[in-house]
Amino acid sequence: MSNSSARPLCMIPGPVEMSSTVLQANSTPATAHTDPVFVEAFGEVIEMLRTVVGTTSGQPFVIAGSGTLGWDQTAANLVEAGERVLVLSNGYFGEGLADCMEAYGAQVTRLRAAPGHRQALAEVAAALRAHKYKIVTISQVDTSTGVLGDVQGVAELVREHSPDTLVVVDGVCATAAERLYFDSWGVDVVITASQKALGSPPGISVVVASQKALGVLEARTTPVPAYYVNWKRWLPIMKSYEARAVKYFATPCVQAIFALNTSLKEMLPAGMEPVFAAHERTAAQVRAAVAAWGLETVAAEPELCSNAMTAVWLPENIQAADLLPKLKARGIVAAGGILAGHAHRYFRLGHMGISATSDNGYVETMLKAATEALDECGHSAGRSTPPRL
Repeated sequence: MSNSSARPLCMIPGPVEMSSTVLQANSTPATAHTDPVFVEAFGEVIEMLRTVVGTTSGQPFVIAGSGTLGWDQTAANLVEAGERVLVLSNGYFGEGLADCMEAYGAQVTRLRAAPGHRQALAEVAAALRAHKYKIVTISQVDTSTGVLGDVQGVAELVREHSPDTLVVVDGVCATAAERLYFDSWGVDVVITASQKALGSPPGISVVVASQKALGVLEARTTPVPAYYVNWKRWLPIMKSYEARAVKYFATPCVQAIFALNTSLKEMLPAGMEPVFAAHERTAAQVRAAVAAWGLETVAAEPELCSNAMTAVWLPENIQAADLLPKLKARGIVAAGGILAGHAHRYFRLGHMGISATSDNGYVETMLKAATEALDECGHSAGRSTPPRL
């Protein structure tokens, strides 16, 4: 398939391409948040999100905002000033989450990994033995690098060494693309957003909290230091809409919720296993193309590679600013790097949502365009090149 449409394909790591039915749902006429049609749609979204993350008892919070708002939700509700938080940082967004925790008074320890790597489980275990932490955070995929975090491994360590500690997963660039089993892995919070593998427009902050996390909220000795993201205000709203009844705190993003409802219904007929498998197949196709170009992923080992996106080191003679306009001219919008000191050295491709799960040819079009753009930049496919470290 070639991209013959009047607009380029958006193949960045989110926002992603959406189905025509999702776009139509986002374009419905003005609808009251008290309308029974919306009440049903909102209740269904809350229920379907549990299926996406693999929980029967977790509580979804579906609030107007970006994925970053999920950081604020988590920090404001679960951290009290002076409490320790361990942040496993694999890039730009791990650092941002640490900054957010500090803004709410947390005493943050940042366990950093080199670009393209993640923390060894032995390092995490040593950190857990050294201090008692209220929260451990892990980015399941850091969008800046495409490195896949070991959520299951970290959660197991927390249960072994510090079972009272909450496991918080930043899943903004992972949820619905990477395997995650909230209940069986022992996760306490998943932070995500509507515009990535959930396959709908930007505008919804999604957080799923365990009953253990909600217990921590109730046991606070100080007030939640926020108004809009205070779960004590939102929890009655979520419970009410799930019961198909209206309750008001702040106006929900009606059209965005209609769109998310549509996307989830398209995603879930056979459950999440086929969705995960489709993302794994598509990611393997992308990584095979990267190898055929003679390039290397920023993720340093195959097991560190995300199935939602791929970050690719560029040859020494090419910068992201050289490549991206040539991709755009071929109908593909890709993303440059954002790691400080390395941003010009790599580019990023998204392959999540319907790009992975539907037979639309988007990924093939993207890879063909990238092959041609690299060639125009002077890099022939298959030419060996060292990693850009």
